Amino acid sequence: MSRIPDTNAYLNQLAPTPLTPVSITPGGPAIWCKLEFLNPSGSTKDRIARFILKKAWREGQVGPGHTVIEASSGSTSIAMALACAQLGMKFIAVMPEGVSNERVLMIRAYGGEIRLTSKDEGIAGAIAETERLAGAMPRTFLPRQFANIENAQAHRMTTAREILDQIPGGNVDGVVSGVGTGGTLAGLYQGFRDAGCDVRPFHAKPVALTVTPEIECCSFSARIPGVVNCVSTIFREEDMASLAVVEVRDDEAIAATRDLIRLGFPVGPSSGLNYLAALRAYETLGGDVAVVTVFPDRMERYFTTELFRI
Repeated sequence: MSRIPDTNAYLNQLAPTPLTPVSITPGGPAIWCKLEFLNPSGSTKDRIARFILKKAWREGQVGPGHTVIEASSGSTSIAMALACAQLGMKFIAVMPEGVSNERVLMIRAYGGEIRLTSKDEGIAGAIAETERLAGAMPRTFLPRQFANIENAQAHRMTTAREILDQIPGGNVDGVVSGVGTGGTLAGLYQGFRDAGCDVRPFHAKPVALTVTPEIECCSFSARIPGVVNCVSTIFREEDMASLAVVEVRDDEAIAATRDLIRLGFPVGPSSGLNYLAALRAYETLGGDVAVVTVFPDRMERYFTTELFRI
């Protein structure tokens, strides 16, 4: 059994990210927001990269000289590329055509390779390509973020516990997140339930009002990358009691993201989506309730997208 090198503190322990109450409107309700964009690679996906690779390393599935291959529209690939750079492993990101160039540049900066698949085949085509590559290469490892239960476990064991330690009273009434792999929402819900919270989960879903040439084939909306028409097997609605879907117009989500940036939160479009959905969840629950959501990633990977064409 190989041991994770002591020098790789990133994989051994991530520092907790802040949890802060946020209100765009003065005097409006405060939503408790987990600032996941402050993780090392700039997104919440550092958690699943660390959790999955650490377990695989301990079990002898990966080690120096191995190649990790993952299908991702961006943030997971960036996180995996960073982790592999620190662990002496190669990384190949498989993504549908059309992702923002910033994400490609970040992956390459960490030494990762990029393989683009047909936009028409969506994320399913990227997943199929990872399997093909793994079958054709020696010493490979597939994290399989859309099917690996360790994705949700990462949030159940780390993010949820941090939030419960940080939030006043140690209780959460509502948890809100967009769904890509679904690991964040499933893991947080499970973690809060483990702690005895009578928590209601809310699935934040963007509603696309327009179709633009920029649309990422795996997304519900051209404007909210990474929130996808789910191919996940780890997000199961039947496992989440009283799950509610909160639809948010994508133009409203973009406007909210810009408001958040002006308030000093350097976030991407999924944060605006999550924040507006959390406000509606707060109204649905009524009363003095604690509603938690996540700001998943940083703004720099969207500089050439609509978010910054103001």
